[in-house]
Amino acid sequence: RMPASASASSDGRHRASAAFSLSFLSLVFSVTAFGSSHWCEGTRKVAKPFCKGQSNGDHCIRFNSPDANSSNAVQYIWETGDDKFVERKFHAGIWYSCEEIVDEGDEKCRSFISLTPATDRGVLWLSIVAELLYIILLLTGAILMSVEMFYYSTVIDGLKINAFSAVVTVLAGLLGMVAHMMYTTVFQMTVNLGPEDWRPHTWDYGWSYGLAWTSFACCMAAAVTTINKYTKTILEFKHKRKMLERSLMIKYKFPDH
Repeated sequence: RMPASASASSDGRHRASAAFSLSFLSLVFSVTAFGSSHWCEGTRKVAKPFCKGQSNGDHCIRFNSPDANSSNAVQYIWETGDDKFVERKFHAGIWYSCEEIVDEGDEKCRSFISLTPATDRGVLWLSIVAELLYIILLLTGAILMSVEMFYYSTVIDGLKINAFSAVVTVLAGLLGMVAHMMYTTVFQMTVNLGPEDWRPHTWDYGWSYGLAWTSFACCMAAAVTTINKYTKTILEFKHKRKMLERSLMIKYKFPDH
């Protein structure tokens, strides 16, 4: 086993620590985003109900007729210029979609899978499976990196662990990217073809969506750092071997082949 210099050893530990930290952050971000329902946020425009009893306010239509179900109600609304719609905030994730209940200050939630058009449910399930595999591979990569940091018997064992963790982390990043893109496609199809009582009036991506892509960025940064450490260790190993062979040639006066 070749004794490493103090500076090279310290640099290697710093790179391993950086790769582990990035991988751990990626894992935390991905788990948080996966369980959240804020991948997409927006508003729905819904018709106001008729006010009941003495209730007043902007969230219901005041109609001064004893028969609230009269067919003249719509004409009355247009003639008085009242706004018959109210905007309700909603947020949706991989698992469920929630919409605020204005009068009660609460939310009602529905399974996002049940809202997805039947033709796109297969893609959504593929996205869920890919997200789960992404998290599993991130966890595997983080465990391998921690093993490399705290325990390995030889330089060769460390290089093997380093190479395997790099492959696992790269594969995790590719799966994460595919999973995020598939969910984006499914959500856009649900906006266009989903149930009428769910389709948003305005929407945009939420903090969970940004967190998911931040997780992907940290994952790829961890992979690059790990590969860089592996490459540098290999080059240093070859250089030291070459220098040892050269010193042996000089010492024993071997002919230069």
